[in-house]
Amino acid sequence: MTLLIIIFGALTLLAGIVIVINPEVIFGFLRNNLDKLVLHILAVVIRLVLGAFLIYQSGASKYPFVIEIIGWLSIVAAVFFAVIGRNNFSKLMAWALSQVKTLGRFGGVFASAFGAFLVYAFV
Repeated sequence: MTLLIIIFGALTLLAGIVIVINPEVIFGFLRNNLDKLVLHILAVVIRLVLGAFLIYQSGASKYPFVIEIIGWLSIVAAVFFAVIGRNNFSKLMAWALSQVKTLGRFGGVFASAFGAFLVYAFV
């Protein structure tokens, strides 16, 4: 499971770098698939699985308390996304994607830092 967390962290780091360099690659993909059910399902499932992995493996990390908190936050976000329903999820995503011009690259830097932190915490 630790390897899966490291892979997720590396992919998050890579996605963050892509967002900093060319935000439209990822945000365009999200915009084009906003109305698809699979995006909502993936948002919930990935957060649930990642949160469970982080909580379960937190003791194997360099920062067990922080990793466990991130795991619980991930699960809370998954439950929130599941409870708000598909229509409100689409509205939330549309609003977030409308903020890309001003905050997109900052989000990429944050994603890169988060991914790097996950990798560092488990290596």
